Amino acid sequence: MSRVPMPAAIITSKGRITIPKEVRAAVNLKPGDRIHFAVLEDGTIIVRVKNRSIRNIAFRPPGGKRLSIAQMSR
Repeated sequence: MSRVPMPAAIITSKGRITIPKEVRAAVNLKPGDRIHFAVLEDGTIIVRVKNRSIRNIAFRPPGGKRLSIAQMSR
């Protein structure tokens, strides 16, 4: 995976940041998306976008009728 230089953000006195537009566009962030943080021992911060849950995904069989996970489990 290649690294693309991205703009920086500043933390406010309330601990908030604005994610720069270029970063939001690069990872397709939308209002309401969840972001998860992991801090490694060396201080590296990993940020992951969690904007879909397995509960929101439905399987569409060849007939075209959508099935929920509960229906697929039967």
